[in-house]
Amino acid sequence: MNPISQNYYSQRLRLHYVEWGDAKAEPILMIHGGLDHCRNWDWVAQALSSNYNIIAPDLRGHGDSDWSASGSYRQLDFVHDLTQLVHVKGYKKITIIAHSFGGFISLMYAGINPEIVDKMIIIEGLIKSKEEIENSLSIPVHQRLTEWMDSVYNVSSRQVKRYPSFAEALARMRSENGHLDDERAIHLTRHALKQNEDSTYSWKYDNYIHALYPDHEYIDLYSLWQRISCPILMLRGEDSFAVDPEVDGRIKHFQNVSTVNIPQAGHWLHHDQFDRFMTEVEGFLAK
Repeated sequence: MNPISQNYYSQRLRLHYVEWGDAKAEPILMIHGGLDHCRNWDWVAQALSSNYNIIAPDLRGHGDSDWSASGSYRQLDFVHDLTQLVHVKGYKKITIIAHSFGGFISLMYAGINPEIVDKMIIIEGLIKSKEEIENSLSIPVHQRLTEWMDSVYNVSSRQVKRYPSFAEALARMRSENGHLDDERAIHLTRHALKQNEDSTYSWKYDNYIHALYPDHEYIDLYSLWQRISCPILMLRGEDSFAVDPEVDGRIKHFQNVSTVNIPQAGHWLHHDQFDRFMTEVEGFLAK
């Protein structure tokens, strides 16, 4: 079964999403991570679509969504896009399943709109450790902004990577995640690429995403997290680079949270250990 491909508009950008299941069923938003795309969720969506209405957007600058005309990307723009999507669909209550950067902006959304979010499953979505957050806040504002402007200059001079063949892009995908089986690696690569006029392939994301404006450094994230009233399941791969929020104390900023570490899984644990992931997801949703 293939999803229905649709679009909506936010801040003059045409943003793409795919939809699975009965539109009258309970909605679940699935939010992908940075440099990824909405078809990353296909296996999860297929498993849940008989009971839920699944909406998986391509974030701005990713997949089949428009890129920012200015090349500027802020976390709050992504949060606004989620707000607009919920508004367009007319949802009063939603469940969110989100990965990495998608989890980060989803937690911001839930802190702003706690009355709308019913449940959350966050896969390694806190991004920065407590130490990294505190270290960045200790740097003078002018220095942080200078570093951001330097990153914009660096991206502007960077050439978009072109792969001569699909096979070479696939090899790159596999090198980033050794846990991926052939089916997933091929599927994720196929939906992540666009073909250029010269028949080469490039990833379907805007390079300026690498120069994300650090607006989260000027927001009290902890106070936003503390406003989230719904149950949250936080999942982490034991082989991942992500710092365990139980260990560094970030978990204390959430009212109603449980955590699970998945063995033999990295940052893409929903691919690395799909069956174990779905067991945790279905058990949490059934509560």
